[in-house]
Amino acid sequence: MKLKTLAAAVALAAAAMAASAADTSFQNFTPMIGDVGAGTLPEAAPFRLSSPNFSQMNLVVRDPAQTSRFDSGNYDMHTLNETGAEAGRYLFTVYETGQAGIQRTDLRTMLTTTIWSSPAPAPALNSYVAFDASRWTPWGTFLTAEESWNDVGQAVSIYGRLFEVTNPLAAPADIKIVHRNIIPRVSHEGLAFDSKRNLYFIDERNGGNIYKYVSRNRWAKTGDDYFAAGQTFVLRVGDGTVKEATGAATWVPITDANGVALPGAVTVTDANGVSSIDGRATVNLPAFLGTDYDRPEDIEIKTLKNGKQFLYVATTTNHKVFSIDLDRDMVKLFVSRDTIDIATGLPVGNAFSNPDNVAIDSNGNMYIVEDQPGGVQDTWFAFDRNNDGVAESVGRWASLSTVGAEATGLYFDPFRPNVAYVNVQHPSSRVDRTIMISTPCPCFKNDKDDERRDDKDDDRRGHD
Repeated sequence: MKLKTLAAAVALAAAAMAASAADTSFQNFTPMIGDVGAGTLPEAAPFRLSSPNFSQMNLVVRDPAQTSRFDSGNYDMHTLNETGAEAGRYLFTVYETGQAGIQRTDLRTMLTTTIWSSPAPAPALNSYVAFDASRWTPWGTFLTAEESWNDVGQAVSIYGRLFEVTNPLAAPADIKIVHRNIIPRVSHEGLAFDSKRNLYFIDERNGGNIYKYVSRNRWAKTGDDYFAAGQTFVLRVGDGTVKEATGAATWVPITDANGVALPGAVTVTDANGVSSIDGRATVNLPAFLGTDYDRPEDIEIKTLKNGKQFLYVATTTNHKVFSIDLDRDMVKLFVSRDTIDIATGLPVGNAFSNPDNVAIDSNGNMYIVEDQPGGVQDTWFAFDRNNDGVAESVGRWASLSTVGAEATGLYFDPFRPNVAYVNVQHPSSRVDRTIMISTPCPCFKNDKDDERRDDKDDDRRGHD
C-alpha cells in the first residue's frame, strides 16, 4: 500500500473511531470573509477551510493520460453504498463528460476502479454522456442520469436518461446498467428519495422544473419492481404561470399510475428507436403546466426529528435555493442574495453566486456549493435554527482556489459523521481530485454545554 493510501486509510479509521461517540463538529467554524484567490493554494490542498480543526486529504487523483484505467474526468456527485452487508465501504462518483463513466473507491484499501464506462464517446448511438447524479437506492443499487436533453423543436436526443446499476458492488466486467425508461427524459442532475420512497428529480435548464415519481410498488426490493409501474408529477405553485413562485403547491400528473403518458402529453422516439415521455415539452403545455425555475440543479431531502421532510432545490441562474415542505406542499425561499452573511451582518449580496450543489451533514446542517471558478468559488453553511425552511443567515465554510475548477459533489459520510467528500472538477491542469475533509474534534454528546445547547434547540424546534 502506498504511503498516501495508508495515510488516507488511517485518517478514515481515526475519524470513524472519533465519530462512534460523537456528532459532527463541522458546524463549529468561523465564517470567512472574502475570496481565496485563484491559484493561491496548492492543488493537492485546494481549499481554504473555516476551522483549524478541519483537514483535507486526496483520496483520488486523476491521471490525465489515463495510463492504468479509463477516467474521462469531470468528477461529479458522490454516494456511498449506504445499505447492505458492507455498507459505507465504497465511495461512488461519476464522470460528467461526453464519454460518461462510474468509478468506485474502496475506502478499506483506498483503490479506485472504473466499474463502467460508455462504450463510445458522443455522438455515437451507443454513447452515454454527462453523468451527474449519484444516489443509492433504498433497495441497495446505484442511480445516475444524464444532464443532457433537447429543447422543444430540436432533433430528439438519445440522452436525458436515468440509469440504475443493479449490481454496483460487482466486478467491473459483471456490472449491469439499465435505462429506467418510465422516468421522463429531461436534463437530469439531483435525485432524492423521501421516506415514502417517492423519487424526486429536476430538469436542469433555465425554465426547468421539479418532478416526483411515485412507484406503485414503493417498497420494492428491486429496481425492476420499483420502476415497473408508477406515476410522474410536476410541481405547480399557484396556477403555474409565475416563474420561481413560492407558496402553496400541487403535484400535477403527467402520466397515469402505470407510467403511461396522459392524453396530450408529449412522447418522442429517439434515433435508437426508444420511445419516451418528453418531460420538458410536456410541462410547458397548459394542461400539465409546471412552475419554472431557472436552472434547478442539485436536490436533497432533510428529515427533522419528528419525521417531517423538506426538499431543498438549488437554482443556479438567479442565485436562489428553495425549500419544499413535503407534508404541506409549501414552497419557500431558503437562501438568496438577501440572506444575511453572518460574518458581516449584512445581506450576502453577490458574494453568494450560482448555487449548484446542496448537502446535509449528520446533524441536519445544510451546505450550499457554488458553481463558480476556483478563486471565487465558495461553500456556504446555512443557518436555519428553527427548521422552518428559511435560513436566517449563511456563512462561508470553505473556498476553492484551484484554477479553472469548481467544487462538486459535497457528501457527508453517514457512517463517519466527521468525514466529508468533495470533488475538484475540470481544473485547468486536467487533474480532477476527490478530497476528503475531516475533523478530529467531535461534539461529544456527554458534554454538558452541548446537552444544554441541544435542549435549547429542541425547545426552539417545538413540534415542527
